[in-house]
Amino acid sequence: MGRVFVAGSINMDVVATAERHPRVGETVAGQAVLYFPGGKGANQAVASAKLSIPTTLIGRLGTDAFGRELRAFLAAQGVDLAFVKDTDGAHSGTAIITLAHADNTIVVVPGANGLVDADDVAAPTLAKGDVAVSQFEIPLPTIAAFFRRARAAGVTTILNPAPAKQADKALLDLVDILILNETELGLLAGTELSDHDTASRFAEAARTMGQGKIVCVTLGKRGVLVLVEGHQPLLVPGREVKAVDTTGAGDCFVGALASQLAIGRPLGDALAYANAAASICVQRMGAAPSMPTADEVNAVLSTSRPGAGRDP
Repeated sequence: MGRVFVAGSINMDVVATAERHPRVGETVAGQAVLYFPGGKGANQAVASAKLSIPTTLIGRLGTDAFGRELRAFLAAQGVDLAFVKDTDGAHSGTAIITLAHADNTIVVVPGANGLVDADDVAAPTLAKGDVAVSQFEIPLPTIAAFFRRARAAGVTTILNPAPAKQADKALLDLVDILILNETELGLLAGTELSDHDTASRFAEAARTMGQGKIVCVTLGKRGVLVLVEGHQPLLVPGREVKAVDTTGAGDCFVGALASQLAIGRPLGDALAYANAAASICVQRMGAAPSMPTADEVNAVLSTSRPGAGRDP
């Protein structure tokens, strides 16, 4: 069985709930302030670890109260923290989130995450059969160094280019599986996309991401559009659930997919599994704390099995 290595961010999410999001220059009355461990790297690592897959997180924390709390939480979820450094003089990453009727807006302050470097990602030993995962909340040169090491070791690389920002072709060429939403795809493809666009339009944009990689476009309730070179686009249907908080859904999908690929499951089965995991995640508050266990995902799959996918 392979392992999952996640190089990425670790944040404390400070969540303010309200009836609606404020407009620019407006103040609205909130309902509650909540604190949840988060950060895309930590979320994805927790999603994998809670599915009983050996998972190592590579990243940095500040030596502040948030850092101590985050380290304790991650350890309790079974994440290997041997390569998470405490960094003097930097605060732990913090995300300020406004949540209204399950929709969120997020401002991320990187803190120690912005200091994760090539030496950090060079420390773990990678081996064939492992899966290397990263996102855009740590410096892009660090991600490139991580993926170059992974490729040299015969490791599958997964990139979640979020939050959306431009990336050069050299980095994208190191990616085996690209997982992104319509906003991120639109930015990288240089086109305007919305969640109401047709699947064929998403597929057209996804084809510009370069040859030799699998592209998964997450479309919320509509499911996941998957492009594999040499095959017709496949739409894996979403699951109808009552969403409470969508903050960690994409990260849950990424971590769950990585976990299943690490144990050798075929891509189609891994996608269905990740879809089920994400459908559980959105029914709970918080990012990392909302990640499901393997028993919970298997229960969903056993009671409701949508088709493996269909042509869009």
